[in-house]
Amino acid sequence: MFIGELSRSTGVSPRGLRYYEEQGLLQPQRRASGYREFADSDVAAVRRIRVLLTAGLNTDLIREVLPCMADEGAILAPTCEEMTQDLRRERERLSRSIEQLQAAHAVLDSIIHVGESVAVRAGCDT
Repeated sequence: MFIGELSRSTGVSPRGLRYYEEQGLLQPQRRASGYREFADSDVAAVRRIRVLLTAGLNTDLIREVLPCMADEGAILAPTCEEMTQDLRRERERLSRSIEQLQAAHAVLDSIIHVGESVAVRAGCDT
């Protein structure tokens, strides 16, 4: 199938599919005319890529773990033990990022609250 067909089948724009190819996530065949030709299996590969992107993985890590992912219903499952460890490390990294964002959020809440109090005392509109 050509890129437009894959795009319609997956809901990913042709530009997005070309990006996946640039990142080494998809390897379509090239016709003599230069057109990309994707296999039927690429529909499932794009679905896996989208799930992993939604899970917060970057394309470098996706390139590593994608060959070791299997569909288990609506979710993916790693089929290689070392990939499970990579995924655990990524989850820990995300947890640290979430904690940092929550701390920043709390500081901003404090600044806004104090700023609103100051504005009220000064008679300013907020």
